[in-house]
Amino acid sequence: MYEADTIAKLLERGDAPSPALAAPGRKSLSYDGLRGLLERTRRDLNAIGVGHGDRVAIVLPNGPEMASAFLTIANAATAAPLNPGYKQSEFDFYISDLHAKALIILEGMDSPSRAVASVRGIPIIELLVDADKPAGEFSLKAGASSDHQPLENRATEPEDIALVLHTSGTTARPKIVPLSHRNVTASAVNIRETLRLTRDDICLNIMPLFHIHGLIGAVLSSIAAGASVACAPEFDALKFFRWFTEIRPTWYTAVPTMHQAILARAARNADAVAASGLRLIRSSSSALPPQVLQELENVFRAPVIESYGMTEAAHQMASNPLPPREHFAGSVGVAAGPEIAIMNEGGGLLDADQIGEIVIRGRNVTGGYENNPEANAKSWTNGWFRTGDQGFLDNAGYLRLTGRIKELINRGGEKIGPVEVETALLDHPQVLQAAAFGMAHPMLGEEVAAAVVLRDGATANEQELREFVASRLAHFKVPRRIVVLETIPKGPTGKLQRIGLAKVLGLES
Repeated sequence: MYEADTIAKLLERGDAPSPALAAPGRKSLSYDGLRGLLERTRRDLNAIGVGHGDRVAIVLPNGPEMASAFLTIANAATAAPLNPGYKQSEFDFYISDLHAKALIILEGMDSPSRAVASVRGIPIIELLVDADKPAGEFSLKAGASSDHQPLENRATEPEDIALVLHTSGTTARPKIVPLSHRNVTASAVNIRETLRLTRDDICLNIMPLFHIHGLIGAVLSSIAAGASVACAPEFDALKFFRWFTEIRPTWYTAVPTMHQAILARAARNADAVAASGLRLIRSSSSALPPQVLQELENVFRAPVIESYGMTEAAHQMASNPLPPREHFAGSVGVAAGPEIAIMNEGGGLLDADQIGEIVIRGRNVTGGYENNPEANAKSWTNGWFRTGDQGFLDNAGYLRLTGRIKELINRGGEKIGPVEVETALLDHPQVLQAAAFGMAHPMLGEEVAAAVVLRDGATANEQELREFVASRLAHFKVPRRIVVLETIPKGPTGKLQRIGLAKVLGLES
């Protein structure tokens, strides 16, 4: 199954003339062209003293050059993609925490990362793009010469670190997750097998490529199949159907909020939908509301495959299977690569239908957080990685999530999963999006609250929504406050941000 354990070997699967990378309005870059770019980039980086084990911070806009930069830099050194929207203080933290050996940035791109690199004496390498050349093609231009000596070329080893990413750091200092070539290629192959990707498939990537979902779930999984991936600029629901019509993808992958934005415009793009050749739609990175899954399948007439992933697993851990096997709304499917079990607080493994913490182990799982023995001690038990998510496996082996442990609302000892409350709210015909979260309460510790976005022209008020939820859930799960918003705050990858939302919205008990 794992016929390749480095990115370079994975690239060998592609037929030389077949398209590897594409983009709206651009010529495609073939596999032969991508393999050539891989070797040129390694030679260019080695020439300025950057090689295996060196961290290269990458600050690029979304698109095919970000995809090819990840693939090629990971082959020569260690790729460290950063959100180009960071402020200077954020760049200073991440670049210093990584001990970056160099910064690669788009030629002429105005970014505070330049000032950070300059102050810290980190070489700045500009990435040059010629719009007339195939999508993903680039050249590198190093700045002022340094004292670094050229390195000898050596083959990439499976245990070399291909990619480093930080955890979100929602409740603590972000942790560095090093992922080896063996980790990322295993995950890519797992996704290829789950989705039955072939060389005929075309993925439309709308996910940001500084995040594990886009990097592995869209780009590297396509490479593992010798298929093509078209990388759009940052997600824009207004342009999605234009890209969709031009690229004619066989699948795309996104987070639930993106799916909802696409559905909101589907009726106005009926011709594009009708001509769709989609074989499947994939959803990952946060829970997909059952109502959204059903609407997507009804509109696009393609199976919607919800998967479960995280950075520490190089993305995919579980996934619903394609037909004819069953896939279920409310389940993230069966183990799809690593082993999955449910563990109690004491480290014992639980039986089917027993709720506990989801734990994993396998080829795609990181070997540990970098320079963080305390976090590693808490996160690994008897060889199993603790995901921090709560759930259970049913008798058929399907995994069902009941909540992120840190996001569970503790109302006077009653543990309430936000997803359950959100699902009830989304049953209301006027609710488009919902996010449930905890807000402080002087006696109970926490109380349930929620934020909703209504559909165009809807007029539902807080009292009506509370009564609606009360008809579906036990009284202690009914939100004490429901705030109607035009948009719910989201993270850089489009995921709803539950932790800290009460403070952002100024809610008090």
